[in-house]
Amino acid sequence: MIHRMPITRRAALAGLGTVLATPAIRPSFAQSAPIKVGVLHSLSGTMAISETALRDTVLMMVEAQNAAGGILGRRLEAVVVDPASNWPLFAEKARELLAVSKVDVTFGCWTSVSRKSVLPVYEELNGLLFYPVQYEGEEESKNIFYTGAAPNQQAIPAVEYLLSADGGEAKRIALLGTDYVYPRTTNRILRNFLISKGIPESDIMEEYTPFGHSDWQGIVSRVKRFAGEGKKTAIVSTINGDANVPFYRELGNQGIKAEDIPSVAFSVGEEELAGIDARPLVGHLAAWNYFMSVESPVNTQFKALWQSYIKNPRRVTNDPMEATYTGFKMWAQAVAKAGTTSVDAVRTAMIGQKVDAPCGYTEEMHANHHLSKPVMIGEIQADGQFNIVWKTPTAIPAENWSPFIPENANRRRG
Repeated sequence: MIHRMPITRRAALAGLGTVLATPAIRPSFAQSAPIKVGVLHSLSGTMAISETALRDTVLMMVEAQNAAGGILGRRLEAVVVDPASNWPLFAEKARELLAVSKVDVTFGCWTSVSRKSVLPVYEELNGLLFYPVQYEGEEESKNIFYTGAAPNQQAIPAVEYLLSADGGEAKRIALLGTDYVYPRTTNRILRNFLISKGIPESDIMEEYTPFGHSDWQGIVSRVKRFAGEGKKTAIVSTINGDANVPFYRELGNQGIKAEDIPSVAFSVGEEELAGIDARPLVGHLAAWNYFMSVESPVNTQFKALWQSYIKNPRRVTNDPMEATYTGFKMWAQAVAKAGTTSVDAVRTAMIGQKVDAPCGYTEEMHANHHLSKPVMIGEIQADGQFNIVWKTPTAIPAENWSPFIPENANRRRG
């Protein structure tokens, strides 16, 4: 059960003001043009199940920053658009934010295909995008700051855990993903990693389904047959969006328990589990850089702020929300340091920014526009929360060009 924390909205906002850029004297916003913050998340379509919470997180942070005095004596104003889980529409909405609304910064996108859709727009118009979700790597843009995990901060450690004694010593891996760039590239990396660990090709199953896929009976049955050939098997899921609901339901329907065929997910967190009965899924895993169950003073403050803003004790926090929160704070610090919202100046000021994040670690932005982040493995609990069973002792710098992609050899040497 998720309990509302005993803190008032005013107290939560005041508490956050100690870690946001807060001036000594609250300025008058009426004398300056607002700083415009673009919000580019799907509020309808297959990805709304995941992205709506990120819209709400940005709006929460804008309100909190304004309560703390804004930035540079200016009020923040959110500009929200709905690209509706339509990948070409993301590019249109990005251009609208930059060219028409003239936002100073954008927080947005979930899927890699949406990010790749908007990337040329941000580079052409010299905009600034904060991308808060784990992804496949193989990218670096001067106009994007990546606050989610690269493969070495999620996918590789998760599979290492499955192969270890603590994770069940899996000998066969079923790679199940949604059919787009993130799952396919991540699974290419994981396939090469598994082969480097002595797992033969015959012990790697790989299947893809479209966004919104709902009929999982056949695929789950094939996984059971694959696992029934005498070797310990685990599922690695890069399934995205609302397709996770029928997928997990089918695991329960076919009696797949974590002790028999554990599943580790890279795109399922507290928000997605809130829509299903988690009891049949107890013991299955997720790999993230943050869980709501983390015990840290900053996480207590983060959850209190969220509950005071959203006014719904059923609404949870999750990893991409935490990455949005951290990215927003870094951006606010960088603007304050630069003394301007100019993209070029803020980009320079971002490098080396540090934030004590809700995950309980200090995260730092590096020159490759990626954060150092911890890695955590959590077990699903009956209430839809996660029990953290493993985590790294320190935050790990992102390796956005994977050593398990052969073409990256020259890039890494350079």
